[in-house]
Amino acid sequence: MSRRIEIEITSLNGDVATWRAAGAKLPKGTLDASLITGGPVVGTVYRADVEQYMERIEVVAVLPAKTASPLDPRNERLTIIVPEAKGPEITVTYAPKGRGPRRDGDRDGRDGGRGNSRPGGRGPRKEGAEGERSPRPPREGADASAGSSDRPSRGPRGEGGSRGPGAPRGEGAPRGEGGARPARRDGERRPGGRDGERRPGGREQRPSGPVAPVVATIHRNALLATLSPEQLPVAEQLFRGGMPSVRTAVAEQNKNATAQGRPTIDASTIERIAEELMGKTALASWRDRATGALSMGKELRLRDLRAVVTSAKTVTLDDEGRAQLKELQASLNAKLEVLRTQWNEKLENAVASSNVAEALRLIARPPDMSTRVSSDVATKVTSLVSEALHAAQEVAVWTELVTLAVETSIRRNIKPLGIPADEAAKALAIKNAGAIPEFAKLLGMKVPPPPPPTRAPARPARPARRS
Repeated sequence: MSRRIEIEITSLNGDVATWRAAGAKLPKGTLDASLITGGPVVGTVYRADVEQYMERIEVVAVLPAKTASPLDPRNERLTIIVPEAKGPEITVTYAPKGRGPRRDGDRDGRDGGRGNSRPGGRGPRKEGAEGERSPRPPREGADASAGSSDRPSRGPRGEGGSRGPGAPRGEGAPRGEGGARPARRDGERRPGGRDGERRPGGREQRPSGPVAPVVATIHRNALLATLSPEQLPVAEQLFRGGMPSVRTAVAEQNKNATAQGRPTIDASTIERIAEELMGKTALASWRDRATGALSMGKELRLRDLRAVVTSAKTVTLDDEGRAQLKELQASLNAKLEVLRTQWNEKLENAVASSNVAEALRLIARPPDMSTRVSSDVATKVTSLVSEALHAAQEVAVWTELVTLAVETSIRRNIKPLGIPADEAAKALAIKNAGAIPEFAKLLGMKVPPPPPPTRAPARPARPARRS
């Protein structure tokens, strides 16, 4: 699909003219001089319809540059007529002081309420009329003069000033002496509020979720700015999906060219350009990832940081890249050291409290694959597990301990004292006799070979990220 740009003729050599984008150095190319009516003029700017291909930019048509339109030759210009200001455009009116009259008429005995003067409103009350509201009774502990107020009652209240079940509003908190609510202390919440942690200002403090890694584009843009027009589209495809993306783009372009009757491009030439740029694009992509990881600091997740450090093995780094890798490796080692310290503390506490199940869970899930259990702790855990696996143990507890022990690295050193008299426990012991050889001796059977290592299922490949 063609697009329109402005080009400037830079030189003329017979029937071939060279051009460049108006006001810029790139893109540039050549065109047939016959496309320009009247012949090209060096230094003149034209409008051109171009098509972008993998290896070049082809000029399809050339139009003359835009010229300024004549200044209203037919007297068709619209004139905005501004009306003359006759006075101030803004009028300020101040509201009267006070609350003003009541809306529901003369309740206080004062005349002039809006309820008596508006059309269709209620007239003045008649003395002794049915439905007349009685004055509010005085409360206990209050002054008698306060109970003789003319203010109408809003509804019955329960003992202590709380509203009864028939009150128009919801059931309120009990009031203290004199009808006043007790003052709420700092951080205290009213009943019915949501559970959550309170800030000093009264707002809930919500835990923040995991932060996605940031990917910068600094080095990618810097590399693209140094490439020629022939290399630019190839590099963009490499950033999108590597060499497979380049081959797919070339095949699609050749397919469209064949359908339209245009000449196809040589795939080997494009692959040669892509192979030359592959190392540069890989380095720029990794440095962008490293820059984003360094900018996040402690907020970056451990697995994302490890992925950036591990991917550096597939890239040929320069001096700046090696400096970034060194800084990322130091950050990764610091995070792993903190996790290992916490893991060892939890493991020692589980051993000290004889929590066999928790100790097995911790040994089965170390912070990283390089973390090993010390020989003293491994001996203690092995002894605790062996003593807990006896014939008088509850079947549920015995089954849980065996299931957890099979997943650990100390499973072959565990020596159970017995097997409960249960068919399910016996079947579990036969199944795991290869992982815990002592089961085979207790069952009087030949020790089977150890089971093969379990491998996590492969994750599906992520789609290529579009730039």
